[in-house]
Amino acid sequence: MDFLLECIGFPPGTDESALVERVRAEGEGAPWRGDPDLHRFARLGAGLELRVDRADERQPWTVLPHFRADHRLRVAVESVRRQPDTPFEVLLHGWASPPFGAGAPDPTEAHDLHGDPGLFRIAAWITDGRRLGQDPYPGHVLALALAGFGLAVDAVVPNREVRDPAILEQPGGAWIAPLGGPEDPGGCCDVSLRVRALRHLANTWTKERVTVLECDMPERPLQLFVSPWQLARDGLTLPRPGERIEGTFLFTGRVEGGLPRPALTAGRHFG
Repeated sequence: MDFLLECIGFPPGTDESALVERVRAEGEGAPWRGDPDLHRFARLGAGLELRVDRADERQPWTVLPHFRADHRLRVAVESVRRQPDTPFEVLLHGWASPPFGAGAPDPTEAHDLHGDPGLFRIAAWITDGRRLGQDPYPGHVLALALAGFGLAVDAVVPNREVRDPAILEQPGGAWIAPLGGPEDPGGCCDVSLRVRALRHLANTWTKERVTVLECDMPERPLQLFVSPWQLARDGLTLPRPGERIEGTFLFTGRVEGGLPRPALTAGRHFG
């Protein structure tokens, strides 16, 4: 996972075992994650976080980046899956930016790029999945704070050089599609998004600059992170505002609103 850590300012070759020990020593117990000795995180400044988890003391540590995104994305739930090896988080599939109001189309029905304007499928790992209690109804709308971390950047191009011209006709000129193959990792999406702005942060541990890509979406911007070292290796440059980024990103985040009421999670009514 070195390339994911590079997205938040850890250079290639960083010793992951040393990072784990530092987070264990200096970090905090991760909320909603169970035993604080097994689920910890460290604040790296400006919303950047490094999280380490393991199921029990016999298992290896996982080390992943996170970001406390400052935009909320409305997502209508399609499915919520809990994994045996990660019982405190959920893999959520849903529809981003669903329509407002009574009588709006059911966002869980089949749609595609040329369907309802502004409606996009998305998949993400929700790190505080325990807050959901029992799984919410399909169609229930949550407010999620999500960020994407680059697994692979395929292209950084002028906006008009988008691979599918139909994307430019969509609200925000945005396209997102979860990976769907049986061997694909969960919570990953292919994206084609226009960069509206850059924000520069600093990793307080490494002093490396970290760039947040603020990308256009129909309602709120979506925040992405990429490895500058990976871009350089692949002969790509950091996108400038107005350019387009295309590639595959891992999405993670937390619940910010819209939690089901007890009666809703019990399945007695939906209103």
